[in-house]
Amino acid sequence: MPDTSNNTIHTLFGEALRESSELAQKEFALFRTEMSKNVRTMFIGLAMVVVAAIFAIAAIMLFTESLVEWLATKVGSEALAALIVGGVMAVIAIGLGLYGRSAMSSFSLVPERTARSVKRDTQVLSERVSG
Repeated sequence: MPDTSNNTIHTLFGEALRESSELAQKEFALFRTEMSKNVRTMFIGLAMVVVAAIFAIAAIMLFTESLVEWLATKVGSEALAALIVGGVMAVIAIGLGLYGRSAMSSFSLVPERTARSVKRDTQVLSERVSG
C-alpha cells in the first residue's frame, strides 16, 4: 500500500515552492513597473523644470534691466540702482533655493506599494507555513 501522507507532503511542498516562485516573479514585475513609472515621472518633471528655468532666466534678465533703468531715474545713479536690484534678487534667490531644497528632501524613489505587498505576502506565507 503506497504511503499517501508522504506523497501529500511532497505535493504540498512542491506546490508551495511553485507558488512562492510565482509570487516572487510577480513582486519583481511590480517593483520594475513602479520604479520605471517613478523614474519616468522624475525625468519628465526635471525636463520641465529645466525648460521653465531657461524661460525664467530670459524674463528675469529683461525685467532686471528694465527695473534698474527705472530705479536709476529715481535715485540718480545707475550703479546704486543695480546694487539695490541685485541685493533684492539675491535675497529672493536664497529663499527659493532653500524652499527647493526642502521640497526635494521629501521626494522618494522607494517603491512603497511593492514594499507593502512583499510584507503582506511574507505574513501570509508565514501563516500558511505555521498553520
